[in-house]
Amino acid sequence: MLLLGFAAGLPLPLALGTLSFWLREAGVDLSAIGYASWVGLAYGFKWCWSPLVDRLPLPGLTTTLGQRRGWLLLAQLAVASGLVGLALADPRQALGGVIALALFVAFASATQDIALDAYRIESADATRQGALAAAYQTGYRLATMWSGAGTLWIAARVGGGEGYQPAGWRAAYLAMAASMAAGIVTVFFSPSVAVTRPPVTERALSPLLAALIEPFADFLRRYRWRAALMLALIATYRLSDTVMAVMVNPFYVDAGYKKEQIAVVSNAYGIALTLAGTFLGGALVARRGLLPTLLLGALLSAGTNLLFALLSLIAPQITALALAVSAEYLATGIASAAFVAYLSSLTNRGYSATQYALLSSVMLLLPKWAAGFSGIAVAAVGYTKFFIGTALLGLPAIWLALLAIRHEAIPDQSPTGG
Repeated sequence: MLLLGFAAGLPLPLALGTLSFWLREAGVDLSAIGYASWVGLAYGFKWCWSPLVDRLPLPGLTTTLGQRRGWLLLAQLAVASGLVGLALADPRQALGGVIALALFVAFASATQDIALDAYRIESADATRQGALAAAYQTGYRLATMWSGAGTLWIAARVGGGEGYQPAGWRAAYLAMAASMAAGIVTVFFSPSVAVTRPPVTERALSPLLAALIEPFADFLRRYRWRAALMLALIATYRLSDTVMAVMVNPFYVDAGYKKEQIAVVSNAYGIALTLAGTFLGGALVARRGLLPTLLLGALLSAGTNLLFALLSLIAPQITALALAVSAEYLATGIASAAFVAYLSSLTNRGYSATQYALLSSVMLLLPKWAAGFSGIAVAAVGYTKFFIGTALLGLPAIWLALLAIRHEAIPDQSPTGG
């Protein structure tokens, strides 16, 4: 699960965050970079094809590897091929082609997430899920460190000199494509799992339609009126940090920071702080409860955005950057740990792939859509006011978390409650 988590975490920065650094260094304007972030909506719509991953057999692969591992291998090969395509492209020559390839990588990566979430849930009983989740998260964070810091470091070393160097980015993305081998090889040595599916009622129009509708119906049956509050909280919880994240790398470029500096401080060091925050968030959930920790994560995620507003007012300073990144990533770790625990607690094990995909999609749709306008916002008001505005975007999640605590909108502790 550590190595599969690595394969899952590798593509995300390469299709979004690191890509925005590459595009800005290549001279792409901020509005186009903002719109390019909409490739991340692929993760928000993965519920649309999650029933296919759940039920559709792949010729040859399903017979040889099983349903979950077959889809995992197909998705990983697609990610690797998409990264090779990005390595051979140049945004100065064909920006549309680069965006199309990034969308392909995001789609393949989202498909990998669907299969891997189901594989993780189905591969062990409840007593071992914590260990699997911890190994998965560790691998995931290590991969984002490598694809974030590693890509920038390789691009700087191979490219050499200052400014935009296409050869450096080509070498970096080829190295990331080769790194997907860690997950591809692991698939062949991982055990097969038995896929459990709830029975389909005779009144259903088709098994595939039932696979899509029943997870919705199950969620509404279990939580009734509280479902609206839960879904609203899920939809807004990552709004402030997701919108800000799209413009952070372009901000570093415009502020005058070098790729090597960002590789060390914002990626390698920052990811280490995220891991620390994740473990701290898990401990807080265990000691203080799920919803209070969820509220703390919402407060910290919004509040630390203000540190970047202060950072935009001063000349480039590594110490100031490290302090802002430390606070931001520690807050992200706490919020992520609480939020993943919240989503997992709402999921019915009988609909593991589709229902988790549905909930995580609700989490992404509004933030990713809003993030597409971040470039226009920065161009209109500047980085300082933009970062302040993203902090204000966190207020709805804070209010909804308070309502959830007041109404005790926590998951039912019944056998079907997940």
